[in-house]
Amino acid sequence: MSRIYLDNAATTALDPEVLEAMMPFLTEKFGNPSSVYSYGRETKMAIEQARKTVARILNANPGEIFFTSGGTESSNTAINASVHDLGCKHIITSPIEHHATLHTVEYMANSGQAKLSYVKLTPEGHIDLQDLEELLKHNEKTLVTLMHANNEIGNLLKIKAVSELCQKYDAIFHSDTVQTVGHYPIDLKNIQIHFISAAGHKFHGPKGVGILYVNENINIKPFINGGAQERNMRAGTENLYGIVGFAKALEMATERYEQDSAYIKDLKQYMAQKLQQEFPAVTFNGDANGSSLYTVLNASFPKTDKSDMLLFNLDMAGICVSGGSACTSGASSVSHVIKALYNGQSENMVPIRFSFCRHNTKEEIDSVVEKLKGLV
Repeated sequence: MSRIYLDNAATTALDPEVLEAMMPFLTEKFGNPSSVYSYGRETKMAIEQARKTVARILNANPGEIFFTSGGTESSNTAINASVHDLGCKHIITSPIEHHATLHTVEYMANSGQAKLSYVKLTPEGHIDLQDLEELLKHNEKTLVTLMHANNEIGNLLKIKAVSELCQKYDAIFHSDTVQTVGHYPIDLKNIQIHFISAAGHKFHGPKGVGILYVNENINIKPFINGGAQERNMRAGTENLYGIVGFAKALEMATERYEQDSAYIKDLKQYMAQKLQQEFPAVTFNGDANGSSLYTVLNASFPKTDKSDMLLFNLDMAGICVSGGSACTSGASSVSHVIKALYNGQSENMVPIRFSFCRHNTKEEIDSVVEKLKGLV
């Protein structure tokens, strides 16, 4: 049975060109970048070239880019540094953040390291900027950590507006940009921001590698200790081939942005129209027709005896989708994002996240909609 993969917000397929760029560092160029002889020097140069590539694309300085194991480590590092090194006593976040952020800030609050506030959401699931400003008016050093694009419903943050509010109230600003780096042009010189997090596997790069951007105007200490790698900022032998792959994937995504984003946006709109035609009771979660990530469409079907097992039955039919983020894609309960969006009134809906990439086709969407007819 051939499979249809529509869960690209969870992870994407490694591009063959990215693998080709990685292969020399998986085979003959295997030196430890910390070694002083030729094998080490050539791999160290590859890492620094990758750093320059990433910095150029994001319009940052190479010294502001640090390679990590992925978005979770990057977000943890930023949040911990904001509290321990930058003196933040108050954290503002939203109830629909990725668990990499939510669990970290909850730990900070529960252990008495910082006060925690959740900004209100608009009915469409956007951050209420007026409420954010009210929360920022407290006279405490504050960290604002809000994701650029929600990984479940796709809503896009007004990142420039948030950065201006943070600047106005002298707050530290971290954004989880895992769903947008590699999918949108990002100009870090044009945004007043202190940290961003990104992961290579969201844009056809390898798993196990990401970046943390740290604005050059702040100084933080390492989150992981035990070595002088990453300019004494992140201990541990570098994921050499992952770093090379990250830079190559980001370079390709940037070059292909115009054509890929237009193609994928058309796929999303096509699926939304097909679902509305075939399932009059379907609804879309978040701001699907407004300020929304072009790769994500989150649809809810009415809960019935048939649709209650929809995720499982789609899997059995060879269709890969999810009910939320990757960490909950196998769960039957509604995700924390959907619960927050509907204030807990989501018992009678079965949400499904469809997320697309350049490899998907309208023929695949037709097949999925046809299969759904017998399952809903």
